Amino acid sequence: MKKRIAITLGDPGGVGAEVTLKSLPVIAGITRPLLIGDKPVIESACEMLGIELDMGLCDFLGTGAISSTGFARNIPSAEGGHAAVSYIRKAVELARANAVDAIVTAPISKESLKMAGYAWPGHTEMLAELTGTQHFAMMLCGGPIRVILVTTHTAMRNVPSLITADRVLETILLAKKACSMLGLAGPRIAVAGLNPHAGESGIFGNEEQTAIFPAIAAAKAEGVVVAGPFPSDTLFHRVYKGEFDIVVCMYHDQGLIPLKMIAFDSGVNVTVGLPIIRTSPDHGTAFDISWKGAANPSSMAEAIKFAARLQKP
Repeated sequence: MKKRIAITLGDPGGVGAEVTLKSLPVIAGITRPLLIGDKPVIESACEMLGIELDMGLCDFLGTGAISSTGFARNIPSAEGGHAAVSYIRKAVELARANAVDAIVTAPISKESLKMAGYAWPGHTEMLAELTGTQHFAMMLCGGPIRVILVTTHTAMRNVPSLITADRVLETILLAKKACSMLGLAGPRIAVAGLNPHAGESGIFGNEEQTAIFPAIAAAKAEGVVVAGPFPSDTLFHRVYKGEFDIVVCMYHDQGLIPLKMIAFDSGVNVTVGLPIIRTSPDHGTAFDISWKGAANPSSMAEAIKFAARLQKP
């Protein structure tokens, strides 16, 4: 049976509506999605692309956040932030009521959220609050690489103080849960070190000794198949060759650089730990190319396919 997937159109000023419309023919055999946005936005996107919205491929639900075609384009705006949040709230409401099986979120702008008065730094934290979730993490998948992050959108200078045994253990357990959602039994989990050469026995930093090794030991005591910490400069070659199913990464770019190197146009973001399935394309609003018909829909199409594959947590 096809899953019922809700797709939020993201910040109206960005590429969300465009990549969603371009994805519809690609995912037609997988799901009949419910697009959540506003009529002026979707009509403007159809006009730009020279197409009509094929109601044989999807359904549409408006929120009333955008009332005219004069909405801000190519730039962040308070209007865009309010609209994006209204779409997400509606999708979460439907998912929690089991009216849809999963949600896929088109990109939003952190600046638009801030201009609209919201404190969330992005989708992940917003969805966690809307679903009352305390333990969650960002997983990104592309090709043979899957990464899950201990820390996400924070300055590099903040990272070492955020690497605690409890936080690393929590992420390892969420990695196992993510693999379960993917139908992977007995997943092989690798943990990356924070420092060069995974600290070289404390010579280059002690976070491995104080936080990462203890977290791995605690996870093993719970029966998790996990190894590390490994130096990240060699670990991802091993992952690429198929030695591990998922990598627990200490910070954003540690995991995202290798993944985007091989799957820049097809990476998928999954929020692990939520009571609902949520995926998104692994790119932003792309204001610089939005509303020009130039956006690549590959990552959005992959996010929709991925949502259809995932098992409900």
